[in-house]
Amino acid sequence: MLASPRIRLRPWTDADREPFAAMTADPEVMRHFPALLTREESDAWVDRMMRKISERGWGFWALDYTSETATAPQFAGFTGLNIPDPELPFGPCVEVGWRLAPRFWGLGLASEAARLSLRAGFESLGLEEIVAVTTLRNTRSRAVMQRLGMQESTADEFDHPAFPPDNPERRCCVYRLPRARWSANPQNRR
Repeated sequence: MLASPRIRLRPWTDADREPFAAMTADPEVMRHFPALLTREESDAWVDRMMRKISERGWGFWALDYTSETATAPQFAGFTGLNIPDPELPFGPCVEVGWRLAPRFWGLGLASEAARLSLRAGFESLGLEEIVAVTTLRNTRSRAVMQRLGMQESTADEFDHPAFPPDNPERRCCVYRLPRARWSANPQNRR
């Protein structure tokens, strides 16, 4: 488990299925994704994450918000590391990713949790580079990527095959963070 005073990243449990399904059925949360997920699709996604974490020891972890004012940790979404499947045009790679329920937006949780994930990737897994991918139109996620010290690689832009050809979200950007740049940032050595 990865943790800070406000958050913890942990393996998924069956109790996460309902709040995750609500999140993936929310049009605002899924605005930059190909489609809303049905409950069956959402549960299948959780099953895949459980399996990947069980097999590798890492993946997209469930994210709990552990506010001092809360009586118990609150499921806020997910953050972690993933090997994209299917492989992206610039792959193979490991990506950092996140998705949070709207009531947790604007609190800095995505950046905080992504930093924990990056530390795990570079320090524990020994990765040389971690990437992040989103649609060009997803300015909120792009801002998180920039706060993490990632740099956009315009040469790697691509049309994501999961989107229909006429969908304005189809064009995706790639941000890269080599281990050397991450290690050089004093904020990452805390």
